[in-house]
Amino acid sequence: MNFQHIIFDLDGTLIDSARLTGAIIDRMLDERGVGARADRALIRQMDAVGGEAMIAAVMGEFSANPAAEIEEFRALHRDIAVPQDLPFPGVRAALAALETSGIGLGICSNKPQFLCEKILAALGLAQHFAAIVGSAPGRARKPAPDAALLALEGVGGTVTNTLYFGDSAIDVATARAARLPVALAAWGYGTAEARQAKPRPPVVETMSVLVDGVAGHGRSIIPDR
Repeated sequence: MNFQHIIFDLDGTLIDSARLTGAIIDRMLDERGVGARADRALIRQMDAVGGEAMIAAVMGEFSANPAAEIEEFRALHRDIAVPQDLPFPGVRAALAALETSGIGLGICSNKPQFLCEKILAALGLAQHFAAIVGSAPGRARKPAPDAALLALEGVGGTVTNTLYFGDSAIDVATARAARLPVALAAWGYGTAEARQAKPRPPVVETMSVLVDGVAGHGRSIIPDR
């Protein structure tokens, strides 16, 4: 199948955001006088869920009010510096190559809209995307298809020429709810679980393989539907 557009998940697919999340929660714990540190493996496990559920799970016994704590987390996130090495290996080059090849790119994330925009801009990656769709008041979160369909509209794609690329069971469910073909990043946080979905989604080993498959320089990574 030939694709003209790709909609990407952000956290755990394009960027190793658990590093940043962990640093912020460590700071929150420090401010509470707690010596514990955020469990990075648990952050990766909860990444696709995000929000209050993530903050409650990671803070554990030190979480008293997840609704207030996630707002505190997001306020700190707004101001914290974004490490320039946050993208996974090959991401920068692959996004540039896909754009050069005429592939339209979008983002579909459960991360708040302002944080998606902030992080991508800070990393110098925002210019590659025709649509950046994060969570927002009144917008259903993934796995509802709403954000994916907004991203699809933003890139000017259709369900037959657009690939959804993510790393979690939530991404697979989102893509299928939006009737989009889906593939998984082998390096992703939730790929081990997500690849068990039925029918099994294909797994892409590296970003260069994604470029070769989608931009037409190699074999297709997605079978015809």
